[in-house]
Amino acid sequence: MAEALPPSPPPMTSAAYEQDGEAAKRIAAVIPYYPFKGIARFYDITGFLTRPDIFQEVVDIFVARYRGKQIDSIGGFDARGFVLGPPIALALKIPFFMFRKPGKMPNGISSSAFSVEYGKREGMCLPRGMPLHKGDPMMKSTVVKEGDRVLLIDDLVATGGTLSSGIELVRKVGATVVECACVVELKLFIDPPPESGLPNRTKMWKEKGIDDVPVWGLISEDVLTLQGELPEGYVDDGEEH
Repeated sequence: MAEALPPSPPPMTSAAYEQDGEAAKRIAAVIPYYPFKGIARFYDITGFLTRPDIFQEVVDIFVARYRGKQIDSIGGFDARGFVLGPPIALALKIPFFMFRKPGKMPNGISSSAFSVEYGKREGMCLPRGMPLHKGDPMMKSTVVKEGDRVLLIDDLVATGGTLSSGIELVRKVGATVVECACVVELKLFIDPPPESGLPNRTKMWKEKGIDDVPVWGLISEDVLTLQGELPEGYVDDGEEH
């Protein structure tokens, strides 16, 4: 007698990707934070990557949000965007491309420098087309084409510096960023009080002329309460990695 198949999951609704909703809280419960690079709370998505059931739920939520929104491709950022982007792109049956750090890939175009919450970065790079033979039309294009509708994905958005570099590159080739999507959005960087000394994402994006691009994050720091356990004698070296 054939073994009965497990029941199909219930249809995904918009409530599943409500920020800090029930699904978000389930995922947040396995994302620990640690002191790292001088930051009191560095959120580590390894917590859900080691849980296939939770990782699958993350992918399903992103797929449900963007299915039917006429997305031509997904761009993921070096390095954790490389983990999240491909399964989502495969489920949506659209191309995935990488934003790499300088010096990591040939034949790329570069963005301007940007700042993140723990330092400055030289910029990101977008790969040009990979020609299969001489005379291939891809010789003169990037993996993102003029007129494309692009979704940008990363694990976390804080200052928005990394995302801003991706928006710059996508616009440079004549395409549009439909949205920037992240598992975690740190809201304290959106519009912090001046006396806090924190980078202001709202101000920075307005100065760059990209404040019309929406950002969506599934989880905020309000529900990220899992303090990771550290070995005795642990010291944050505070260095860049």
